[in-house]
Amino acid sequence: MRKIICIMDGMGGGIGSTLIKYLKAAYGESVELIALGTNAIATAQMLKAGANRGASGENAICRTVAEADCIVGPIAITWANSMLGEVTPRMAEAVTSSPAIKILLPLSQERIQIVGMVKEPLPHLVQAAVEKNIKEVFKDV
Repeated sequence: MRKIICIMDGMGGGIGSTLIKYLKAAYGESVELIALGTNAIATAQMLKAGANRGASGENAICRTVAEADCIVGPIAITWANSMLGEVTPRMAEAVTSSPAIKILLPLSQERIQIVGMVKEPLPHLVQAAVEKNIKEVFKDV
């Protein structure tokens, strides 16, 4: 059975789309990539980038992350009311309560600073997540 990686993003789906492109290049069809958008535009962009399946909205996110092996996205997916309110408290709770491993990129438009993090361009963060963190989780894939 293929491992399931949920890629969650909101707004325009740019971060999620970049993640999916790198994940597809690294794993091809050996993993199932599910695009979870806080809105339909984000989901559509991630599907266009190559996700196997996609869904939008609170209920879809809450149900799907519970079955995931890994959840990847910006750190703001764990914060209630982030992304201009697109991440609902229920979504944030579902992500953090999921038994899946979470690989979070330290990117946020919120007024929050994460101490100790070095600012890196999105492609560098995604490359590190795919080549180091996710590779460690899916050693056998």
